[in-house]
Amino acid sequence: ICESLTREDRESAFKRVQQWNTFARIWHLYDATWQNPFESAEIIVKHLKGSNKPIYHPYNNCGDHVVVINSQDIALRGEEWRTRVYFHHTGYPGGASWTLAWELHDKDPTMIMQKAVYTALGGNLQRRYSMQRLHIYPDDKVPDNIMQNISNHIRQLRPVPKRLDHYPEEEVEHFPKVMDWPKDYILR
Repeated sequence: ICESLTREDRESAFKRVQQWNTFARIWHLYDATWQNPFESAEIIVKHLKGSNKPIYHPYNNCGDHVVVINSQDIALRGEEWRTRVYFHHTGYPGGASWTLAWELHDKDPTMIMQKAVYTALGGNLQRRYSMQRLHIYPDDKVPDNIMQNISNHIRQLRPVPKRLDHYPEEEVEHFPKVMDWPKDYILR
């Protein structure tokens, strides 16, 4: 079939595919393990708005879908778990409530990441529709119908160190040591 097409036909077919890729909504996967949710939100917002695409315009709704996994393993800096407070008001007199970050995270592990992305999107009319394209899961169990759509992976901001109990025992034993404890030494 390709041999019977002229050069112009092949170029126009390539242009159509290129245009389709530009305007199509892509599904991205982001792993939030050990990541700061507020720094991660800035990267996620770029994909939700579509500002990483060449056709981006503030009035154009051309953003992609973002699937965030492992939101229960996020990391906040320093004392932020105990000092960051989330405010909510019911609208009735005396309906104000303040919730600490660790309390909110215990109630719903996806809520801190959702609030971070919602704040990072800024207050415009498209924020509600952009938030509909954000899918957050507390662990790595994502429904199959969503996993079938994912075609891109967003790189993590900081590397996740490997825990010592995840290394094989023989690798830990053969790792070069600075010193060996004497045989009669008692570790406390």
